[in-house]
Formats: sequence, structure tokens, C-alpha cells
Amino acid sequence: MPNERLRSAMLERGLTPAGLADVLEVDPKSVERWISGRLPYRRHRYAVAARLGVDESYLWPDAMSRDQVANASESEIVNIYPARWAVPSELWRSFFDNAEREIGILVYSGLFVPEDQGIFRAIRRKAENDVKVRVLLGDPDSENVHQRGIDEGIDMDMAARCRMAQVLYAPLRDIDGVEFRLHSTILYNSIYRVDDQVLVNTHIFGTPASNAPVLHLRHVAGGDMVGTYVESFDRVWAGGTPLE
Repeated sequence: MPNERLRSAMLERGLTPAGLADVLEVDPKSVERWISGRLPYRRHRYAVAARLGVDESYLWPDAMSRDQVANASESEIVNIYPARWAVPSELWRSFFDNAEREIGILVYSGLFVPEDQGIFRAIRRKAENDVKVRVLLGDPDSENVHQRGIDEGIDMDMAARCRMAQVLYAPLRDIDGVEFRLHSTILYNSIYRVDDQVLVNTHIFGTPASNAPVLHLRHVAGGDMVGTYVESFDRVWAGGTPLE
């Protein structure tokens, strides 16, 4: 089958088969065969991935064994915290302050972020310096937000928190490159994304998010844990409603 990921990555970077072949010093027909689905040699896979700025495992997911993927994914784990409250405030601030390309936040309310002025200023500073910021907040009128409030024993307070988050985030909404959307999905995890890192606040039935564990992950070539959470974020974003 054609390798659409390879084809798309080349198009995004304005590379023709002949252009990529020149860079790699191979026959253009070889590049055309790779696009058609042939698996390149290992050295060529690495060179193509490096030139296109993507992971080899993204372009050729079947090229690595399960053990290789598992080992790489294990290496993506930076730290595990027993609860969100156990994550140092300094880590949250430095996490967002180190963003170079993109910040993503997927929550229902996640009030601790806009309420902490150190964290909030870090995000604002990055937004003002052309870092893309996407924030997904829970739709306060959705059934899943309502049910989450019941599960945690706070009933309508969950919807009220979602509305409060909209108010607290208001100072960011006029900055170019900052987008907000509402979502009504079941929130299995809150995801905080910065470039190739994620902080994942897992959710436990009947337990506030602040008391649930947090995984700190950093992408490693060949690993798929970070990619799984990033894809989940992107799916929710695609189905979200722009906040007017």
C-alpha cells in the first residue's frame, strides 16, 4: 500500500521525489518506490526521517519490532507522581515556559492553571512570542460534564467550574495564535502538552483530578506513548466547538 505519511510529510516540506533523492544521494526511482510502499534500508529510513523532521516509526510503523517499541516507550517515562497535587508548581511553570512551538491543554476546567499566576504568565508569555496555544475546556451544558460532577459528589459545581475557567482564561483570548474550544467528550485523562512532552493527569471514578496520578512523558524516537496522547488530544480538538 502507498505510504501516505511519507507522501504527506514530503508535500508539507515542498520536497519532490527528485529533491529528496538529491539530498540522500539515491536514485529518484528509489524514493518513488518508498512512496509506493516499499520499505527502505535502515540507513535510508533514518536519513529520510531526519530530513523530514519526523520519527522513523511514524513513517514506517511496521519497521520496528514490538520489543523495540516497548523499550522505547518505557524510555519516554520521565516521572510518575502519585497525585496532581504532588507535582511541584515549579515543574508546571517550567513545563509551559520551555515551549517552543505548541502548548495544548485538554481539561474540563483545570482551574489550577489559570489560578496560578506563575503558570498563567508563562503561557501568556509564550503565546505573545508566537507559540501556538490550544485550550479545550468542558462544555458546561454537556451531559458528560454534568455526570462528572455527580461522580465526584459536587453536582452542578463542575459546570460552574467550567464556566469559571472561561472567565479566567479571558485575558488570553485576544492574543493571535491562541484558540479555545469546548468539548463534550468523556474525559478519561486531562492532557497538558508542550512540544514533545505531555503531563497526563489520569482520572479515577469518584476521585477529584487533583488526587489522581500524573504521568510526565517525553517523546523518544520509536516510542508511542506520547504519540497516543497527542493523537487523543487532536481527535478531541477536531470535534470541539470554537468558544465564541
